[in-house]
Amino acid sequence: MQQGFIFDAAPFAAAHASTIAETPEGLVVAWFGGTREGHGDVRIWLSRRRNGQWSAPVPIADGVVSRLKRFPCWNPVLFQVQGGPLLLFYKVGPTPSRWWGMMMRSLDGGSTWSEPERLPDGIYGPIKNKPVLRPDGVLLCPSSCERQGWRVHLEYTADLGKTWRRGPPLNRREAFAAIQPTILIHTDGGLQLLCRSRQGAITECWSTDGGETWSAMQPTELPNPDSGIDGVSLADGRGLLVYNHAATSRSPLNVIVSDDGVHWHALAVLEQTPGEFSYPAVIAGGDGRIHITYTWNRRRICHVALDPADVEPRPIESGLWPA
Repeated sequence: MQQGFIFDAAPFAAAHASTIAETPEGLVVAWFGGTREGHGDVRIWLSRRRNGQWSAPVPIADGVVSRLKRFPCWNPVLFQVQGGPLLLFYKVGPTPSRWWGMMMRSLDGGSTWSEPERLPDGIYGPIKNKPVLRPDGVLLCPSSCERQGWRVHLEYTADLGKTWRRGPPLNRREAFAAIQPTILIHTDGGLQLLCRSRQGAITECWSTDGGETWSAMQPTELPNPDSGIDGVSLADGRGLLVYNHAATSRSPLNVIVSDDGVHWHALAVLEQTPGEFSYPAVIAGGDGRIHITYTWNRRRICHVALDPADVEPRPIESGLWPA
């Protein structure tokens, strides 16, 4: 396992909510950074990996809406379209319950970007975790809304963000307060949606029709301390999930794998000291390794490269399993 910081010094005090993509030019990572989460100076920052080194962070988007008005930015999501543009989705607004969706495009691996576009009202884009591109060309975006309670839904675009439609809520507020879903693709073609919740457990829904309809939301056996998660489907058919295996704290930060999305096995512990290690993002790289980024104590963004074929899965013990 290779582990290190994206940056050691930066012109902002706090960093959070990273996202990672692999472009033809190499890895790209973005996050929001500023004085603190929700402060008006929070912008979207980006770093590119070239020749084994991360570039210095550069700002690529802000929340300026007029000469006198500026809002914070939130939760960037990068997605590289195969043979197409690198997409950046992010949010702008005073709070998560009042933000709106934005997007930009890059044709050169994140070196330059198009002008920001505001998404239609009620469309937020992928809210924290990467979308999935279906064989029919529809981009399936896992999303959620925090207005009048936490609700999960899907958003669909068949033209990479030019037009949109929004699916219905997938959870009843009185049963689960859930947001920030991630999508796993199973070998039988089924889709699994795994979500952050306030009920102490990761929740899930299942789809057998490409994400058009979903089963009722249910809790899994995996704990969740009201913190973000992310997952990815591996080339060997397994699902991989990065999450905090804890009831109330954002440490430890763990990696698990599953053949069926139901029975999980421990793969790695990325962090286990006291602190906040949260909001992971994960992709499967072309080199066979998985690449993970996460928030390190709200001050830095950490990157991990791990080959899951080199690690023998083991049973998940209650609480923290050995590193």
